[in-house]
Amino acid sequence: MVCIKVWCILWMGALISQTQAYSDFFTSIGHMTDLLYTEKDLVTSLKDYIKAEETKLTQIKQWAAKLDELTEMATEDPEGFLGHPVNAFKLVKRLNTEWQELENLVLKDMSDGFISNLTIQRQHFPDDQDQTGAAKALIRLQDTYKLDADTISQGNLPGVKHKTSLSAEDCFELGKITYSDADYYHTELWMEQSLRQLDTGEISTIDKITVLDYLSYSVYQQGDVDKALELTKRLLKLDPEHQRANGNLKYFEYIIAQQNRDNEGLMQSTNKSITTNVKKERINNVAPEREKYEMLCRGEGIKLTPKRQKKLFCRYFDGNKNPQFILRPMKQEDEWDQPRIVRFLDAISDKEIERVKEIAKPRLRRATISNPITGVLETAHYRISKSAWLSAYEDPVISRINQRIEALTGLDVSTAEELQVANYGVGGQYEPHHDFARKDEPDAFKELGTGNRVATWLFYMSDVAAGGATVFPEVGAAVWPQKGTAVFWYNLFASGEGDYSTRHAACPVLVGNKWVSNKWIHERGQEFRRRCGLSEMD
Repeated sequence: MVCIKVWCILWMGALISQTQAYSDFFTSIGHMTDLLYTEKDLVTSLKDYIKAEETKLTQIKQWAAKLDELTEMATEDPEGFLGHPVNAFKLVKRLNTEWQELENLVLKDMSDGFISNLTIQRQHFPDDQDQTGAAKALIRLQDTYKLDADTISQGNLPGVKHKTSLSAEDCFELGKITYSDADYYHTELWMEQSLRQLDTGEISTIDKITVLDYLSYSVYQQGDVDKALELTKRLLKLDPEHQRANGNLKYFEYIIAQQNRDNEGLMQSTNKSITTNVKKERINNVAPEREKYEMLCRGEGIKLTPKRQKKLFCRYFDGNKNPQFILRPMKQEDEWDQPRIVRFLDAISDKEIERVKEIAKPRLRRATISNPITGVLETAHYRISKSAWLSAYEDPVISRINQRIEALTGLDVSTAEELQVANYGVGGQYEPHHDFARKDEPDAFKELGTGNRVATWLFYMSDVAAGGATVFPEVGAAVWPQKGTAVFWYNLFASGEGDYSTRHAACPVLVGNKWVSNKWIHERGQEFRRRCGLSEMD
């Protein structure tokens, strides 16, 4: 289209130069006939330009209609819509990639107002890093919850409100991102999914040749040379002149021939059959704790026996005769015995939750962790959420919540950290960690001057359709989000020693939107409220 416009300008320039060179055209019909041909060529180029503009406008209209329908549906229930990880990934991809393509499409002909507005807004759009992060979140969900690529691509996830699917191009992009990390296991899964969708006749900007090129190399990198050879042969049927594929074909055939010779020699000497090209599964590379963590996230591997289960009770709790709860005691349930984890029901009202979220939303920033060496707060790849800190003096609701925590735990919250509100995004998680500082981290909370974190109070401020459990890999415990409830546990024994069984994690959110808020209660102020034990394990 740009070429057409340039061509028009060149012809106009030629016409002007001719007019200057041959003034008084009316005096010569011969000269005027040249103008007719010039005009005809200009009309032809103008018609091509109009046709191109109409095609462009049709594409823009289709884009606008599609986005109008999508945004109308999405804004009816933003959190529910973005609770589906595929929707979240596609939103990031759209704003980072596809809107830029639209900008390039209309840049020359749309009004300056639209272009300037789009340019201004683009600085607030997701970038390549965001798109990569969203893609890796989908991969994390795939691994944690043992989902195949087709399940994710078709959007067949539990509890979804807004079912959506991935295109062959989307699957290809996921494969490319894992390929750039040399993660050939996932590259194979997503390139195969992209190829399956193309084989069904899906119209896409991605062609099978490109997909097969990535797929064959990823398969080869995992040791399956036979499959890599078959994929390369399929590629060459589509493009016999593909230079890299022709080179790979010869190389793979050489490798297989060499393996066959080696195997024949070995079989003759040992009389044993040899199996080659055994692909390593991902699970073999997973650390034991990670395996336990992911199992618990799926609801597997919970270690509470029936005998121990019988010792867990529910009760009405008056906060040890606290005046606030004598007439209206709090419902309390035992979630786990060792470490003891209790859940308080109706611990925070819907109205209070909305107020806390209202205050926190404008302040949400990437969640941080305390550096174990320096004590300085910093971001980490294993904590995927945004958080905000709220002080008691800011709003009566925050003050009331703090007082309630103090009344129910019997602990002094004046030395506790501020209320931390956290919202987890697509695939949001917090990998296994301790809330308290270990002996090799003596300066972790030095700046606070309030000692170690003696206990953790955690509000669940939303239900989660799937995933998002709080799990304790050391003991095999899993606590599931339930809006309006709160869970509480001690991080330290009465002696002040750390309870390492409280190592816990926030599982990735599969479907839904997870809001929590927590209070970390410190040692100072608890001297007469929770007296020190005489034994290390008290």
